[in-house]
Amino acid sequence: MAVDWWGFAYAAALALGGFMGYKRKGSVVSLIAGLFFGSVSAYGAYKITNDPHDYWTSLIAAGVLAVVMGMRFRKSGKLMPAGIMAGLRGHMMRFQFFL
Repeated sequence: MAVDWWGFAYAAALALGGFMGYKRKGSVVSLIAGLFFGSVSAYGAYKITNDPHDYWTSLIAAGVLAVVMGMRFRKSGKLMPAGIMAGLRGHMMRFQFFL
């Protein structure tokens, strides 16, 4: 049984990104969203570690965040953080779906 290291790294990046949004801009919403989706993604990575075909939690979390951050990127036009996170989420969706 292989550990889903990419999934756990993705979850840590979400939590860290939420914390950085709070630290730099004082955004409580970023902190809550980062911790929530980081936890959901970590749970999804745990589920994938136990059963490689149980990827739906990670796929749904990544899909929701890809849409939300894609809309934020389209609205703001700023690559950081919305554009980079939307791309990372899109990659995670593709990675989870095709494995």
